[in-house]
Amino acid sequence: MVDNTRIALVHDFLIQSGGAEQVLRAIHDIFPDAPVFTLVYDKKRMPEEFHSWDIRPVGWSQRLPRMHRWYKYYMPLYPTMIEQMDLREFDLVISSSHLVAKGILTRSETLHLCYCYTPMRQAWEMYFDYKHGYTRSGFKPKRELFKFFYPIALNYVRMWDRLAAERVDHFIACSRTTSRRIKKFYNRDSTIIYPPVKTDKFKVLPENEIGDYFVCLSRMVPYKRVDLAVLAFRELDMPLYIAGDGPQLSQLKKIAGPKTKFLGNIDEKEKIDLFAGCRALIFPGREDFGIVPVEAQASGRPVIAYGAGGATETVIDGKTGLFFSEQTPENLVEAVERFDRSSFDPADAVNSARRFDEAVFKRKIEDWIWSRFEDFKQELKEG
Repeated sequence: MVDNTRIALVHDFLIQSGGAEQVLRAIHDIFPDAPVFTLVYDKKRMPEEFHSWDIRPVGWSQRLPRMHRWYKYYMPLYPTMIEQMDLREFDLVISSSHLVAKGILTRSETLHLCYCYTPMRQAWEMYFDYKHGYTRSGFKPKRELFKFFYPIALNYVRMWDRLAAERVDHFIACSRTTSRRIKKFYNRDSTIIYPPVKTDKFKVLPENEIGDYFVCLSRMVPYKRVDLAVLAFRELDMPLYIAGDGPQLSQLKKIAGPKTKFLGNIDEKEKIDLFAGCRALIFPGREDFGIVPVEAQASGRPVIAYGAGGATETVIDGKTGLFFSEQTPENLVEAVERFDRSSFDPADAVNSARRFDEAVFKRKIEDWIWSRFEDFKQELKEG
């Protein structure tokens, strides 16, 4: 550690608590005095531990009409918003980014390290999905006006995003999947450090206490593909508990079978109990990493996942779970039926999850940050 180093953290939004915020918590634990700059901060929607942090949102973005709710529609303004952050006083800036946090402006004497969850999905990997409104998922398409203006706005955002990636001195990727995307879209190399999971807080139940239900925990947004789980379990006529909330909830309820139960948002204790007692986690989306499958494995439970993206790095096919190869209800049905004929050792799942424990993350990222900072300071001395 370097004494008297002025450090700042930057995060896209603080309006919900998810996987990215879990990473931010761990980094903030390492640098507890560092202020956190963000585009929007909604104190009411963030856990209490965030309330004591030094959080500095962009002033005028907080005053935009219904910004906390309509933030997605202000995307064309994100580049201007992030460039309003004044970070001149800091020696080291660590951005936590899946959108635009990496686009901050810093002095040449400031080291900028970016923990990247993904290059902006809407502009790159999932551009055509967003453009066409996920009609293939069975949900209503976007309004025609949106489909007309979306490509125009995203053309500008995509060019800015590519240039903004050049402002980062070093990238950290949350997975091999993200590392490949950073290379493809930004032509930048990255170091892979997996996100942290507090594996010790989960509990493992004996086999005779496992319930008869499967579980799916997710935000109800189309790219999570919760619709696959709903349709598959309607066909299977088996119990499925779905935890989470989001804009697709009402549509999902309409297509659900009688044995699918929607639990809404649940707290940590409820999540621990839900995972511990389930037969398996259903993970139908393609994620950059995916903390939920690690949490399920920490509970000794196997995972039935779409075999792409981050799940291929956290789930061991045939040992801690099963993959299905196509995002169709039929393919998921086949995987669940195959799961019923398989057996899994809870100890294998727990051991797999420990690879991603928070202590492992903190040790790796702190060592990496200070190593890069020392190299950077030496380069400055040498001119």
